Amino acid sequence: MTPMDLNADLGEGFGRWRLTDDEGLLSVVTSANVACGFHAGDPATMRRVCETAAERGVRIGAQVSYRDLAGFGRRAMDVPSAELAAEVAYQIGALEVFARAAGTRVAYVKPHGALYNRVVGDEEQAAAVVDGVLLAGGALPVLGLPGSRLLERAGRAGLPVVPEAFADRAYTDGGTLVPRGQEGAVIADPDAVVARAVRLARSGTVTARSGAAVGVRARSLCVHGDTPGAVGLARRVRERLEAAGVRVEAFS
Repeated sequence: MTPMDLNADLGEGFGRWRLTDDEGLLSVVTSANVACGFHAGDPATMRRVCETAAERGVRIGAQVSYRDLAGFGRRAMDVPSAELAAEVAYQIGALEVFARAAGTRVAYVKPHGALYNRVVGDEEQAAAVVDGVLLAGGALPVLGLPGSRLLERAGRAGLPVVPEAFADRAYTDGGTLVPRGQEGAVIADPDAVVARAVRLARSGTVTARSGAAVGVRARSLCVHGDTPGAVGLARRVRERLEAAGVRVEAFS
């Protein structure tokens, strides 16, 4: 079986407010998608998460977003391509400062929230994200939904692509995520999440909301850090994956 990377969204706080248990999740995951200040995160939080990730050998990724702190990056926005590219590069650069200070580097890029969903099918916005990654320098891998315009565009630009799956999100028959605003978009049953994770890793399939089996070939599996009991659930997912013979390790 192909090894599976386990990633989570971290650093999603601001000032005295914290949403994610960064310390706990960094003891489980192999890759950390660190908020870069546009949907969450601030300099002190970014520094703290980078230092802890470096100490534990967890890879650091820039979780780039639309500039939407009030809406947690989950509101649809129309941003001109040149502006979006510059903002993506800005976020990567900000996180790189703290990653280097911690003795490591930003290892990949993953869009967040509304931007993640937008670049599944929007060629123009996908191109802007890729342009931002290139502007930041280096051939950084890009995480995204299999079959998305983002991964297609990144591959054409010579960037490594990493297809990603979600054990705790509902899928459509077309292999896309059910929008969060719809009922059942997030899988709340921990047993179901764990079972879906193992199935995704072993067979590359997931049961869509309609009941149909959908192919989702992924190299990285996301466990959301903002769900109740996220650390315990992430630990259960990792333990079950390893018990099923899946090697849990960061993508190369």
